[in-house]
Amino acid sequence: MTEEALPLTDRMRGRDWLMTQDWADDEIELALDTAKQLKKEFKTGVRTLHLPHKTIFLIFFDKSTRTRNSFEAGITQLGGHGHFVDSETSQIAHGESPKDMGIILSGYGHGIAIRHDTVPGEGQTYMRDVAQWADVPVINMQCDVDHPCQTLADLMTIREEFGQDLSKLKIAVSWAFAPSYVKPMSVPQGLIMLMTRYGMNVSLAHPPEYTLMEESMRLARENAAKSGANFEVVHSMEEAFADADIVYPKSWGPEALYGDPEAAMKVAGQYRHWICDEAMMAHAKQEAIYMHCLPADRGSEVTDAVIDGPQSRVYPEAENRMHTAKALMALTM
Repeated sequence: MTEEALPLTDRMRGRDWLMTQDWADDEIELALDTAKQLKKEFKTGVRTLHLPHKTIFLIFFDKSTRTRNSFEAGITQLGGHGHFVDSETSQIAHGESPKDMGIILSGYGHGIAIRHDTVPGEGQTYMRDVAQWADVPVINMQCDVDHPCQTLADLMTIREEFGQDLSKLKIAVSWAFAPSYVKPMSVPQGLIMLMTRYGMNVSLAHPPEYTLMEESMRLARENAAKSGANFEVVHSMEEAFADADIVYPKSWGPEALYGDPEAAMKVAGQYRHWICDEAMMAHAKQEAIYMHCLPADRGSEVTDAVIDGPQSRVYPEAENRMHTAKALMALTM
């Protein structure tokens, strides 16, 4: 007979999850503890029907694999239902306002989650506009500024690997070349903001054209000062990887060129040598782990030998996306 899940606190009911910076340290710890509990219950076949018959609207302005499926599977396992909404096939494409959508969808269900990540200056602003009018929690599934669902899962994965105290660890967050499309800045920005809060020494590496948003940099510096961590910016992947415990190389675009992908890819082409291969991994500690939010551009961002090798943690990291998504929905909806 399947056991029933342990009860969850109502402390965070109704709260939005728009940036990790919006939640206090103990609130993030609550989310991590809840994700850990839900993961254990999932593995042991415990029924976790914390949100019976509840509905969340999943609104996507961009393509998705892990984010969409982690939320759809997660809400199902919590006893609710996720409605997928493609912005291009909804009235959003015809200019429906965040106010109207927030009010109306609040009347239809119990939560709204949004992914709007490809245009700098738009995604986070749009989500906060929706949240201003919505009577239900709004969850950021990735915006231009932050990817708080991904970085929460990253933090969970790092804790599983290294334990609770991360204060002596070094993480290299590095740009890497990708030939596909101009990727958002939100993952590296989310990483530098969140990992510095937990006392991790963060080394951010990128070519000169790939600076991150100043507000994210400011928050990372402030968080590092509060936690006693070191936050540095270097322009060499080798330097960032040196003695690192965790390496997280991925591509992102130059902020000024998101409206001109052809020009952005010309800039990127100058830095094809920014790839995470076995020689690059040798600069990190012998026991260092490789992480990536996926999908990774194999052969450009990373070689098969690394992403499929013994130091890679991309699949446990991806799995934790569902458990952290479930925690956020279970706590807030």
